[in-house]
Amino acid sequence: MARLLVEHDTLHLSLGGWEQLGSLHADIKAPISHITKVETSKNPWRLLRGIRAPGTGLPGVIMLGTMRRKRRKDFCAIYGTGPSVVVHLKSEPFERLIISCRESELVVRRIAAKLETD
Repeated sequence: MARLLVEHDTLHLSLGGWEQLGSLHADIKAPISHITKVETSKNPWRLLRGIRAPGTGLPGVIMLGTMRRKRRKDFCAIYGTGPSVVVHLKSEPFERLIISCRESELVVRRIAAKLETD
């Protein structure tokens, strides 16, 4: 399962081998200073906009990859109906990272704490 890690001044989205294959994308890294907002979502499927290209998806089951809409892109790793973390970015290829995460509130607190110290 995809994991969001804070490493020094960088947010690292670590993808497993199958996730990289399914999303047609490697791990994603972004400076903490490029995060504008981080939040949880109980239903990440409602956040999806645009078309999936490239990636793998089955509505309500799995969404791995890039969601594209007019001049904007989100990267998603969503599984089932559980909670997710939504990271809003500036000056990065992706506007948002939407990642399923069982401990979404803990992950959001960790990222938010790093934002406050930087």
